Amino acid sequence: MNADKHILVVDDEPEMCEAIEEYLQLRGFRVSVAGDGAAMKAILASDPADLVLLDLTLPGEDGIELTRQLKASSPIGVIIVSAHSDSEDRVLGLETGADDYVVKPFNFRELLARINSVLRRSGSAGDRPPASGPAPLVAVGAWLFDPVKQTLSKTDGSEAELSSGELDLLRILVENANRPLSRDELLEKSVHRDWEPFDRSIDVKIARLRRKIEVNPAKPQVIKTVRSVGYVLISHPA
Repeated sequence: MNADKHILVVDDEPEMCEAIEEYLQLRGFRVSVAGDGAAMKAILASDPADLVLLDLTLPGEDGIELTRQLKASSPIGVIIVSAHSDSEDRVLGLETGADDYVVKPFNFRELLARINSVLRRSGSAGDRPPASGPAPLVAVGAWLFDPVKQTLSKTDGSEAELSSGELDLLRILVENANRPLSRDELLEKSVHRDWEPFDRSIDVKIARLRRKIEVNPAKPQVIKTVRSVGYVLISHPA
């Protein structure tokens, strides 16, 4: 239920915070607001959030640095909500680890859809339905992907640190292993929105996955580019 989900809005515009807070509370979410990074950290220290809506331009530490800190310390969902519409800002935010990027002014229904999508992807193991039986592990290069636990690990037990967005994209690639997928398909399946020209969010996440999975990210052997199509994950049952 939404009442179990805590959303933290970090924005130095009181009117924006109030509007988002009211909209989400009416949809059953528990909402906190903060005007800067210091206030954000104080709230999280005493009341952990499930997702942070984070502006880029803030007093003190900016949204990019705060995103980096959040993702380094926990699997919390992060959506950047900013008036910066330049594609480079989007790419930088996603490269830093943000799960999504929403440009102001935005449609509240679209924001809600993005929030629900990230919450589904970053849900804890306790939120997932119990498995009916052991599922086969899938080899992803030198790693093993567990489709039930949604984890990527090596035989020694070490796990790859993936953001919810990266994990969701990997899941989609694994579910369609050895079948090329276009950027349109990947974007629609992962964040439920249509791909737009010059939208590089999928390319950014693919590059991040390659850095964590491939032996040589410059010459990928697991997640390959299919010219004029998109990407394909080469895999087999472990």
